[in-house]
Amino acid sequence: MMEKRIPVKELLQSTGFGKDVHVKGWVQTKRESKNVAFVALNDGSTVHHLQIVVDVSSFSEETLKNIHTGASIAVTGTLAESQGQGQKVELQARHIEVYGTADPEKYPLQPKRHSMEFLREIAHLRPRTRTFGAVLRIRHAMAFAVHKFFNDRGFFYLHTPIITGSDAEGAGEMFRVTTLDPVDPPLNEFGTVDFTQDFFGKETNLTVSGQLEGELGAMALSLIYTFGPTFRAENSNTARHLAEFWMIEPEMAFYDLEDNMNLAEDFLKYLVQYALEHCLDDLQFLDNRLQEEEKNKKQEDRSPMGLIEKLKFVVENQFERLTYTEAIDILIKSKPNQKKQFVYPVSWGTDLQSEHERYLVEKHFKKPVILTNYPKHIKAFYMKQDEDGKTVRAMDVLFPGIGEIIGGSQREENYDKLYSRIQEMKIHEESLWWYLETRKYGTAPHSGFGLGFERLILFVTGMGNIRDVIPFPRTPQNAEF
Repeated sequence: MMEKRIPVKELLQSTGFGKDVHVKGWVQTKRESKNVAFVALNDGSTVHHLQIVVDVSSFSEETLKNIHTGASIAVTGTLAESQGQGQKVELQARHIEVYGTADPEKYPLQPKRHSMEFLREIAHLRPRTRTFGAVLRIRHAMAFAVHKFFNDRGFFYLHTPIITGSDAEGAGEMFRVTTLDPVDPPLNEFGTVDFTQDFFGKETNLTVSGQLEGELGAMALSLIYTFGPTFRAENSNTARHLAEFWMIEPEMAFYDLEDNMNLAEDFLKYLVQYALEHCLDDLQFLDNRLQEEEKNKKQEDRSPMGLIEKLKFVVENQFERLTYTEAIDILIKSKPNQKKQFVYPVSWGTDLQSEHERYLVEKHFKKPVILTNYPKHIKAFYMKQDEDGKTVRAMDVLFPGIGEIIGGSQREENYDKLYSRIQEMKIHEESLWWYLETRKYGTAPHSGFGLGFERLILFVTGMGNIRDVIPFPRTPQNAEF
């Protein structure tokens, strides 16, 4: 009977010295000293490697020559207390089987420092690096924590459609879904594309948000959340934008803006605390990596806190809450604005840019911030209007190094106000008849928000580019792998 494979993580925590064990993984490094070879093995279960001690005289030259960085091997041997520095456990090899070789002349992930740009070009291999292994394990832990948070609080997970006939944001930056001939599509009597002949009989797109459908669920189940892929056909080549990303969107019946803010703050603190409790090895590795990167920056550009210190700071401090109007007043009076250092000018009614959001968080309050009551003309049609007629009950959560990490609002439950806003923004009401109808039958106050999952992972891992926290980034001119 084949011996059971034991994960590297489990072996590194073991004290069962003298036992025979079986491990499988990929070779990270191999070095030889006299008649002994030391092989660092990793199977993805942890950021740490297991040292395999190989008595060169006990193995054939054919086997040894195929053990290079990147090769996949299976090792059976005796677990022993390590005599070397840096690890408590080592495996003294008795039998080695090479599953797959990796030609050292061609394998691109040799043991040296690689740039993030280079690793994006080999996204099929980059999960094997320690950095991306750490990021992907943290991503898994955060996804699990999202479901646990909501499940433990009585929320129901609602699967909203990926193909939709509506534009939740009213932005129009959507990917079209069609089976029509792209070169010679059928035309109607007006000379435009006849979508009645398309698969769904109408124009459809990939969703930008599950929110509108999520609201329908909340109007029956009270507390729901969605967690799935969303798409934006936005031609933005920045470190903060993806064309395909994951969104977490809770919707809650009978919640007002205050309830919404409380849930958002509790949610973020829970996720960060979960990472600190369950991903500490990976976080420490990424913290050390970040500190090395910081050494190459000018003093004024360095982060005031290390990664783990920053995560603890979020958990331990109350978020600052203020209105958009109060924030604009602070920004107008700020030194960067007085000295004309902001790239984008600040005035009441303008949409805040990342530089403004980060000033409030990192320089002024030095803690996460929740901004509320934005001007209605810069926000989506579905947000509940304030009595002043100028602002809406929106709320954005701003984080250090990220800017906006959560956007949400109390939703407009009044039919007449919602209908008027849809007309005002020239949105095709026929595509939203079902959404409007919920305001006719048993309407109720309700709220919700959206958290971009990749922005959360950016914050938790300390990575600098959003393309490095998703396995296969989709960006303008890039859909490889």
